[in-house]
Amino acid sequence: MAALVGALSPLRELDENDFGSVEKFIQKHYKEMDGEEMRQALERISREVEKRYDLRPDIRDVRPMDGVEFVYALNISRCIGCRKCVHACVQENNQSRDPEIQYIRVVEMPRGTLDIEKGNHHYDRPTVPDREHYYVPIQCHQCAKPPCVKVCPVEATWQEPDGITVIDYDWCIGCRYCEAACPYWARRFNFAEPKLPKKDVNPRMSYLSNRPRHKGVMEKCHFCLHRTRAGELPACLEVCPTGARKFGNVLDPQSEVSEILKTKRVFVLKEEAGTLPRFFYYFDERHPRSGGDREAAADGQEAIA
Repeated sequence: MAALVGALSPLRELDENDFGSVEKFIQKHYKEMDGEEMRQALERISREVEKRYDLRPDIRDVRPMDGVEFVYALNISRCIGCRKCVHACVQENNQSRDPEIQYIRVVEMPRGTLDIEKGNHHYDRPTVPDREHYYVPIQCHQCAKPPCVKVCPVEATWQEPDGITVIDYDWCIGCRYCEAACPYWARRFNFAEPKLPKKDVNPRMSYLSNRPRHKGVMEKCHFCLHRTRAGELPACLEVCPTGARKFGNVLDPQSEVSEILKTKRVFVLKEEAGTLPRFFYYFDERHPRSGGDREAAADGQEAIA
């Protein structure tokens, strides 16, 4: 008996948040829940948020739209490395502030190379841009062949019909296989209980995007699906002061991203990985294939030259 008591003694150090509620424990996988079960899940999450932050959230299950496949295009010529996109993302998506979890990493690259391994992920300058460098923001590339999905042992992550790879935080077991499989450093793990001040909580939430997370689960960029599936733009794009970021439906031939893919010399990072990213990079050219901004083209490939 003494041995049994000793073996169970660590349980005294745990609190209710380490177990979660019974409702959460018996909850079905996201894909298996019917309408009533999802309503109950959202109600449970609302109660938890209210208890944790003294705030009643507007939380929904926002589904993909038919005929939509989202892609991102980023003009490297225009990125100045200010990182406003990083902080807008943190604010919009209720990431932990201490330690701060960031979905976007802006890499400072020496001019003359496209080898991302030579970039500085932690530059700290009083002013940007630096004349000797250019800048490459990296976030989840929403790959058409996502290696992170393939390695998840419990199917807590999957790809949605609109191309966004999502995570069900209630099913994630924190094994971090997905983090190891991602070639773009795009996944983040909550080693500690996320700290989010009440005053900073964004009450507009969805089940698969920015609802508060707990210790021991993975998270990542989801193209602000609670905004973009409602016809809005990602938060990182809205704050970009140079217009370097473009986002939209690649299945719409009239969309700006479709025009960029047709007329610009786009490329993806780590093409050799075969992941088929939906995140494209391009730069202003001296001689665009067709149309385009001739004045901006004067900057041309100087961004990386």
